[in-house]
Amino acid sequence: MSIASTATLRLRTDWRGWLRDNGVYVAIVLVLAYNAVGTANFITVDNFRTQLIQAAPIIVVALGMALVIGTEGIDLSVGAVMALAAAMIPLWLGYGPVVAILVALVGGLVAGLVNGTLIAVVGVQPIVATLALFVGGRGVALLLADGQLKAVHNPAFIGIGTNSLLGIPYVVIIAAVAALLVLFLVRKTVYGRRLVAIGGNRRAAELSGLPVRRVLMTTYVLCALLATVAGVMATARLRAGDPSSMGLLFELYAITAVVVGGTPLSGGKVRILGTIAGALLMQLIDATLIKHNIADSWSQMTQAVIILLAVYLQLGRNRRPGKSLGSLLTRSRR
Repeated sequence: MSIASTATLRLRTDWRGWLRDNGVYVAIVLVLAYNAVGTANFITVDNFRTQLIQAAPIIVVALGMALVIGTEGIDLSVGAVMALAAAMIPLWLGYGPVVAILVALVGGLVAGLVNGTLIAVVGVQPIVATLALFVGGRGVALLLADGQLKAVHNPAFIGIGTNSLLGIPYVVIIAAVAALLVLFLVRKTVYGRRLVAIGGNRRAAELSGLPVRRVLMTTYVLCALLATVAGVMATARLRAGDPSSMGLLFELYAITAVVVGGTPLSGGKVRILGTIAGALLMQLIDATLIKHNIADSWSQMTQAVIILLAVYLQLGRNRRPGKSLGSLLTRSRR
């Protein structure tokens, strides 16, 4: 290969790598620039506040999905777990919002343990194991709610979705706290290093004596708990638990946010800030289309194109099976 060809190939690889890691931020800037010029009353504090409120539950779910995808897995049950939370909260709200939320979190814990056991212990493929709960979990939620929407009237609980602290909505604060906690887990803990190592080369992690099953179990439990938190937020904001519609398509929104944010589906890396940016980008695109009275079908097609572009850019990642476990344990995570 000539020097010119080598230089061209290197430039192409560097360009794809930069766009893969930073494209989501560029896209946000472009969407905002377009709306600044072409959409009336979009670049306002009130509108940004509204977009953050609407994106908050998706961000929380996407954080858990990022952890799962970091292990080279997938979780299709997050929407059903949200529906379980929406069904359980009205049943226990008479004992107070704290009790109702704790019961919902226990339900999420059980759901995560079911997924984690099937995947880590039994050896079922993640897409199959979580697909089972995707179907069965919503069925259980509908049974708990007798197939009906259950209104909630507790002011303290409703305040989670409607009140603010120093002008910042509670749901946005909850999403920010969840993001900081997950960021800390990934960057600063042994669990985070092990998660990345398992996603990068599970066989090498097993041979090196890492507790692969325990890490996988923990990851799916965390994902389910975060989905439960999102279900609590959405129920409080809607002032009702509706298991028939709560969390619908959230698994796809979460996967989109994670992939667009730069976390590879092949595992071995978790980009928390990119995931948050990906969720915000999807929300801004939806809001832009709504402002211009464009049908939801176009929003779905736009998301499909963005996913395909993100996956295409990920094809350039260097993921050789022979890479060392040490390099995986010390890999930078953003």
